[in-house]
Amino acid sequence: MRTTVNSLGEDHILTCWVGIEIQILMKKGKNKPPVTPAIRMLRDSQVTYTDHPYHYEPGGGTALFARVTNINEHLVIKTLIMEDEAAQPLIILMHGDQKVSTKELARQIGRKSVMACDPITAERHSGYKIGGTSPFGTRKKIPVFCEEEILKLPQIFINGGARGYIIGMDPRDLAKLLKPIPVRVAR
Repeated sequence: MRTTVNSLGEDHILTCWVGIEIQILMKKGKNKPPVTPAIRMLRDSQVTYTDHPYHYEPGGGTALFARVTNINEHLVIKTLIMEDEAAQPLIILMHGDQKVSTKELARQIGRKSVMACDPITAERHSGYKIGGTSPFGTRKKIPVFCEEEILKLPQIFINGGARGYIIGMDPRDLAKLLKPIPVRVAR
């Protein structure tokens, strides 16, 4: 892996062993990952995690991160903010390469319906911008549901609370901190 820095010291180009170049934009004068509410929660709980910054592109989602890092998208977990029929928020954690059956989720959690929040509502519930939503350190205490197979993986990659910032961690640590309710709603 090689690192080059432009004359302003702001852009880093990393060439991974697969030959893909990843541009990481850091704040001027800072070459550290962001310290988000999610990271504070993990540090306070003494959870071990790895930093995986990447160049965020709107709409790129888990597929972009998986492609530029050569990590199986099934291990990249998306954090989705949804609401039930009473506008009560909930979080569902799903494999990056799968979708959520909202009808099945509603059935399994005893709600009439569940739907994805619009971006403004999701940001209001979680405190995070779309594309940077983490299940850790949310603004409000929100119930967390998790596709049960995620908890059986050896390692997961999940948003660290900022666009372009993923963390790697043991799913057992996620289970200890969030106490997610396992569901089978992948499609």
